[in-house]
Amino acid sequence: MKKILLIIVSICALFTACKIDEPDKDLHRVVFDPGNLKFISTSLNTTKETSSALYGNQEALQSLQSETQQPKPDTELKLVTWKYHENPQYIGGTITGELLSVETLKTDKDGNIFYQIQNSSEKENNQFNKEERIKYIMSYKPVVRP
Repeated sequence: MKKILLIIVSICALFTACKIDEPDKDLHRVVFDPGNLKFISTSLNTTKETSSALYGNQEALQSLQSETQQPKPDTELKLVTWKYHENPQYIGGTITGELLSVETLKTDKDGNIFYQIQNSSEKENNQFNKEERIKYIMSYKPVVRP
């Protein structure tokens, strides 16, 4: 009798432990492909619950390492911003979710700067001052890798 009771309790414990809960089934994660650009830096905005990653080419890395904060000719930078949410698999962890915007900053051989923002609502686009956004992107410090 004890063996049967132990088996029943074990089976009940097994079924209750395997409950599948999908709190983020409506969330769609987007993986950004930077192409030939390399990861430079990252930032978190806890107020807006966003996470950003900065990608760029070799000229962009050199521009960010200089003290002038002016992009060199042929610089290409992309600042990718996601909304983040709690990771359902790890308590206290966060993961990227909805892709909010991709800001592109390019310079030509003459040093002319071109700025473009994609995947952002018009309401947010009107709030951005291009010069301020360029200064903000150029203020990133590259991650130091050992």
